Amino acid sequence: MSFKELPIMAEKKKGTLLFYPYISKKSSSNIKKVLSTRWIGQGPAVDKFEKKFQQVFANKNSALATGSGTDSLHLAYLLAGLKKGDEVITTVFTCTATNIPLLYIGAKIKFADIDPVTMNISIPSVKKLISKKTKAIVCVHYGGLPCDMDELIKLSKKYNIPIIEDAAHAMGAKYKGRSIGSISNFTTFSFQAIKHFTTGDGGMLTIKDKNLLGKAKRLRWFGIDREGKQNGTWENDVYETGYKYQMTDIAATLGYDSLLEFNKILLHRRKIFHIYLNELSKNKNIICINDNNKNKYHAAWLFTIALEKKDYLQKKLREHKIETNQVHFRNDKYSIFKKFVKGQKFKNMDFLENKYLVLPVHHKVSPNQAMYISRLINKLI
Repeated sequence: MSFKELPIMAEKKKGTLLFYPYISKKSSSNIKKVLSTRWIGQGPAVDKFEKKFQQVFANKNSALATGSGTDSLHLAYLLAGLKKGDEVITTVFTCTATNIPLLYIGAKIKFADIDPVTMNISIPSVKKLISKKTKAIVCVHYGGLPCDMDELIKLSKKYNIPIIEDAAHAMGAKYKGRSIGSISNFTTFSFQAIKHFTTGDGGMLTIKDKNLLGKAKRLRWFGIDREGKQNGTWENDVYETGYKYQMTDIAATLGYDSLLEFNKILLHRRKIFHIYLNELSKNKNIICINDNNKNKYHAAWLFTIALEKKDYLQKKLREHKIETNQVHFRNDKYSIFKKFVKGQKFKNMDFLENKYLVLPVHHKVSPNQAMYISRLINKLI
C-alpha cells in the first residue's frame, strides 16, 4: 500500500478505539444454558435466530445463517449459478472477502470503479462493463450506505442477471423504506467481530427464490440433507459438493440476544454518525462520504472522511489516543487479483486512495466524545 499503516491501538481506559464489539448482557447466562444442552453446534438456536432475522430484515425472503459473511457470499455465488469462466462485475473497493469466493469458483472478475461521493460501486462504470458474458453484479453498501438500488435493479431486469448484495456493512440499512436483505435475489451479511452486530464470527444469507432454500441448506452442510438425516428419512446419498458453512447455537444465541436490542444499537450509532456529519460538513477541507439521499437509511457501521492531509490527521488523532484507519483497500492492488486488472484505470479510486479515513462509531463512543473528536479534527485541519 501507499503508506505505512499505524498498528492497532492498545485498549486503555483513556482513549477511543476504532471498533468495539456489542454483546448483550443477557448472552452470558443464555450461552451458559446452551452449553448445558446437547446442541452447541447447529441446532434449535440457529433456527430461532434465522426466523427472527427473516422477520426483521428479509420480509418474504428466506434467511440462512452461516459461519461467516464469506461463507454467505460463496453460497450466494453458487446459488446464482456462477461457474468457471463466468464474468462477474464487482466493486474494486471492498474487503477481499467479497471477491475471494469468486476465485474459488474460477469466475472472471470485472472490477468497476467507485462513486466518488459514496465510495459504493459506480453505476456508469458497471454499465460500461456489462457484456453477453456477464452473469452477476455484486454491490457492496460501503459503510452502511445503500447503493443506488433502482439503477442496479434496472440493469438486472434489462440484462436478466442477478444482483448480489454484500451487506456486510449494512444490517439495518434501508432503501426507499425497504430493508436491505429484502430487495435482491441474494443478500449477504457479516457478523464478524468488528461489525456493528456480531456473533463473534458468523453471517446470514437472504434468498428471494424459495425453491433454492433446500439446496442452500445442503450446500451449507457437506451436500447432506441434514433435516432428512436427523428425521431418518435421508436417502443416504450426496450428489452436490457441499461445505461446512453452518452457524453454531453458541453464535446464534449471541445473535438472537443482540437482535432484540438492535434498534438501540443502531439508533446510537446513527446519533454518533450524524454528530460527525453535522460538524465535519462545515469544514471545507474535508469531504464526508455520504450522498444525503433521503431514500437511503444509513446503517452507520463506518463514518468516512476524505482529505488531503489524511496521514497527518491520523497521526495527530493517535497522539490524542483516538484510533482511526482505512479499514478496507482497493482490491486491484492485491496480487491475487492482478490478472483481472491489466490496462484498467479507476480514476475515482485513484483520487480517493490516499485520502479516506474512518472515524470511531460504536456503542462506547458517547455523543460528547463524538463532538470532541469532531472539534479536534476541525481544529487540526
